[in-house]
Amino acid sequence: MKIAFVGKGGSGKTTLSSLFIRHLAAAGRPVIAVDADINQHLGPALGLTDAQSAALPSLGAHLPLIKEYLRGGNPLIGSADEMIKTTPPGRGSRLLRIVEENPVYAACARPVALDEGSVRLLATGAFTEEDLGVACYHSKVGAVELLLNHLVDGPDEYVVTDMTAGSDSFASGLFTRFDLTFLVAEPTRKGISVYRQYKEYARDFGVALRVIGNKVQGPDDLAYLQREAGPDLLAAFGHSEWVRRLEQGAEPPLRTLEPANRAVLELLKTQADAAHARRDPQRYTRQAVHFHLRNAESWGNAKVGLDLATQVDEQFVLGVEPATAGAHA
Repeated sequence: MKIAFVGKGGSGKTTLSSLFIRHLAAAGRPVIAVDADINQHLGPALGLTDAQSAALPSLGAHLPLIKEYLRGGNPLIGSADEMIKTTPPGRGSRLLRIVEENPVYAACARPVALDEGSVRLLATGAFTEEDLGVACYHSKVGAVELLLNHLVDGPDEYVVTDMTAGSDSFASGLFTRFDLTFLVAEPTRKGISVYRQYKEYARDFGVALRVIGNKVQGPDDLAYLQREAGPDLLAAFGHSEWVRRLEQGAEPPLRTLEPANRAVLELLKTQADAAHARRDPQRYTRQAVHFHLRNAESWGNAKVGLDLATQVDEQFVLGVEPATAGAHA
């Protein structure tokens, strides 16, 4: 299943996403972790040193390879140069699975060993000096959108994405690529304002959104979140000495995380599993096509010099067995 963590900058979304990743890995579940934040902090939150995190390959730097592999034998796409970040898969496209080896993972993913289990980590790559003043960060996260549009996942398999902060997540169709989005909110007016903005944007696209309260210090904080987020509030993550030690550079065993906070992580897993069971493959594919057509009309056709609407395979639905069986060649 495909899970996103969003929230205001500084809300703790990277910390909570890393804890959720650790929780899944400790349970023996296959996990791909994706750092899609403009500030690349997921690697260190999973125990990498700053040097190790900086050495992670950038998805954006490998975009030509990614496009060429995913294009496969799709007859509607003449070359990798004709693909943009929203190009949807069709019959003949190569699809990705969470548990497999392929050239994309070989070039872009790196294994991260945790105290319980391990995960694969993908990173969009940090902004470089060459990007300053001339590039939009969403050109980098376009690789994530392309991968998720071509990824077939099953029960008990997880892709967990740490998204960029605030409403920047809505600058592309990436926000619709998840079974469930966890919004991490502090019990403050700013934290709740991001929640309201995200809910407003997401409403028209049927995005499943649940709020996780963070930095909750007492009953008044909890009551505030309950009043402001209502039924969208799923749980509250309380004060954690375990997290404090982690942020100081220690690597405490996950089994020593406070029981109440470990229970929150298990609740998140239960909610994610239920959301995956409710996924509508037709709608998922339809939304991918919707954003592809919008991007094609806005800038893609002019950039590529083709009518990119012709890349849409009307007979293909991601995750529907007859189509995917024929597409994975």
